[in-house]
Amino acid sequence: MHKNSTMRHDDDAGGITENGNAPPLRRRKAQIRESNEAQLLACAEEVFAEKGLEGASTAMIAERAGLPKANLHYYFPTKLALYRRVLEDLFEDWHRAADTFECSDDPVEAIGGYVRAKMALSRRRPLGSKVWASEIIHGAHHMQDILNERVKPWLETRVTVIESWIARGLLAPVEPDTFMFMIWAITQHYADFDAQIRALKGKRALTRKAFDEQTEEVVRLVLRACGAVSPRVEEKTDAE
Repeated sequence: MHKNSTMRHDDDAGGITENGNAPPLRRRKAQIRESNEAQLLACAEEVFAEKGLEGASTAMIAERAGLPKANLHYYFPTKLALYRRVLEDLFEDWHRAADTFECSDDPVEAIGGYVRAKMALSRRRPLGSKVWASEIIHGAHHMQDILNERVKPWLETRVTVIESWIARGLLAPVEPDTFMFMIWAITQHYADFDAQIRALKGKRALTRKAFDEQTEEVVRLVLRACGAVSPRVEEKTDAE
């Protein structure tokens, strides 16, 4: 009796079940929550991109997610809370893409890696990029704190890195803020203006191979624009 009582207690606390097959209760609940939240966020991203914040409704999003509206409000009490979560989630993706700046002191590798990561995100999350762009175009009223408290400090650290490359002769004397804005504009163009790209290129959509080729062309253009030079090349030139 004591053994069985202990087993039930362990199950309730999230312990391993006797047969080892079913995950603990807490883990199952966490997995269900994560799955539902991910589904709702993906569908919210689609609806907000299509309808905008004002035109979207939680009923539309719940229907697209295949969940009752009450379930949506269990995870996100208001439409604005869900909208904010979509923006924050997108920022986190972009922030992770920016980790390439931390991986190398070589501007060719760091900038090239950042451009590739941003292009990949434009391919993977074009609707999220549209939501972000629309919010900015309409005054960024719902994300001023994200811009001021998260984007701005990050940008300032990148400016410092770019200035150090310029001082070492590894980059042309570009204006760092303008250079970063240019990268954002070029890479996000492939998400925000994909309809225009398709129309002008006469294609339904870029294939993966065509997108990869376009990405490398964008990398080459950006690196030429800033005059990036690898430290190894610079050291070799000095030695000669």
